[in-house]
Amino acid sequence: MRTATWLAAFAASGILFAQSDPPARVARLNFVSGPVSMQPAGLDDWAAAEINRPLTTGDRLWAADDGRAELHIGSTAIRLDERTGFSFLNLDDRNVQLQVSQGSLNVRLRRLDDDQTFEIDTPDTAFTLLRPGDYRVDVSADGGSTLVRVRAGDGEVSGGGQAFPVHARQQARISAGNPPAYDVTAIEPPDGWDNWCAQRDQREDRAESTHYVSREVIGYEDLDAYGYWRPMPGYGTVWVPRGVRAGWAPYRYGHWVWVEPWGWTWVDDAPWGFAPFHYGRWVYVGETWAWIPGPPAPRPVYSPALVAWVGGPHFSLSVSIGGGGGGVAWFPLGPGEVYRPAYHASPAYVNNVNVSNTVIRNVNVTNVYNVTNVRYVNQTAPGAVTAVSQETFVHARPVGAAAVAVPPGQAATAQVAAVAPVAPRRESLAGPRAAAAVPPASVMNRRVVARRTPPPPPVPFAARQTELARQPGRPLAPETVNSLRRPEAARPQVRPAMQAQPREVRPVEPRPNPPVRTDRPVERPVERQMERTSPAQAAPERRQPGEQKREKRDQRKDNRKEERKDGQH
Repeated sequence: MRTATWLAAFAASGILFAQSDPPARVARLNFVSGPVSMQPAGLDDWAAAEINRPLTTGDRLWAADDGRAELHIGSTAIRLDERTGFSFLNLDDRNVQLQVSQGSLNVRLRRLDDDQTFEIDTPDTAFTLLRPGDYRVDVSADGGSTLVRVRAGDGEVSGGGQAFPVHARQQARISAGNPPAYDVTAIEPPDGWDNWCAQRDQREDRAESTHYVSREVIGYEDLDAYGYWRPMPGYGTVWVPRGVRAGWAPYRYGHWVWVEPWGWTWVDDAPWGFAPFHYGRWVYVGETWAWIPGPPAPRPVYSPALVAWVGGPHFSLSVSIGGGGGGVAWFPLGPGEVYRPAYHASPAYVNNVNVSNTVIRNVNVTNVYNVTNVRYVNQTAPGAVTAVSQETFVHARPVGAAAVAVPPGQAATAQVAAVAPVAPRRESLAGPRAAAAVPPASVMNRRVVARRTPPPPPVPFAARQTELARQPGRPLAPETVNSLRRPEAARPQVRPAMQAQPREVRPVEPRPNPPVRTDRPVERPVERQMERTSPAQAAPERRQPGEQKREKRDQRKDNRKEERKDGQH
């Protein structure tokens, strides 16, 4: 049976079928320097930003004094300078819509497909990136002006019902007003912030890992510095991490967070720990763990964690010693093994998330659906199964320090499932560390100008928590989320860019009538014109040329008659 056929049949079996799919991409926070804080979608609390955290629609970042941050969406790099307020208004397979309330943002856009858009919205303007290039947007501290710079590429500035292009080596300053004021000039020379961003770009330009994985695999740029590529019989070229500690295993040194619409998501501690934990598969060969990237794909599909969950009544009892509430355990999926999402997904999504991350051989559909009948290669690998208490799991605490040893025999006989049946708490979203700096609410809540209408703000976690507890471990269906949304919260907090702003209307003071002279009567214009025009001065009626000729001919005849009469006398 062909791969697409059996995977579609598995997904359509009823458990995982849904009308809408989650996005196939996220943003990765891969670099943090100084105080940088994060506000997860659906929360009012701020937490310390942590590397390898996936970001999506509704997430916010604040880089305080001396803070900097770098994110990646596939091959695109997004960088924040200090005192910058940043939000994801929208992030899906076709649209990237960013909000910059204050500060400086640098974007290196390497790829933009015909069906994709990239927009940066500020309090003064909406800036649309039209093709790959290098872009920078600066917003003043009061939000009253925006400076757009295009070192390479092309963009379009829009706002107040107006739009105009900004080409390579140009910059445009937009000042708040009604309508806004625009000034386009030659671009200024690079400063220290530009040079820092350029150095980061050069590092990515030299990445040798692009010979083995697509640049759209998020995290490819960190593989060179922390591992090496080598051929492995039966698996092709694999990547092996350097410098890992004794007893290291995939998905052991990091923690779990709840990120919707995917649910439980792995955040690794290692600086290279993104691509190998959200794409591809792991294999244990010759006392070494190796990562096998997926087949070449123009748009690889992200997943929150490519693991299989294990448990059962006897297994839970054995790890409950490490904390109350029972235990949670997992191991990495091996090559060719099917990933079963715990979130709502269509048959096409289930197909793509698997075939873009591993080579799937022909297998029996029943064995895939009845997951207990599948033999997983890593379930019996030495030290592959990691187990912690539910308290450690749900509070986003470090896994490595709290992991419980699992005897090989118990791991081999444990039940395997697609879901970790644990409901999230508030701590599951924010992560383990408190924020070092919190931005002013007046800055982050500024309304911005938008060319495209973003989706409504996320439903608060407090409004979702009860429903999430009813189906532990599974995110809510899109229709359930929409039913929890308050009507007033469904309106996006933006101003449309191409709608002309109403101009201020000033009252017009009535002018006084001119003084009337009493030394002569007031003439009416029509009457005066009639008096001054006599009948003799009236314009003659216009005649046709033939009538004029006949009149002249008759006039000549009359003249000859008069001459003959005079001759007779």
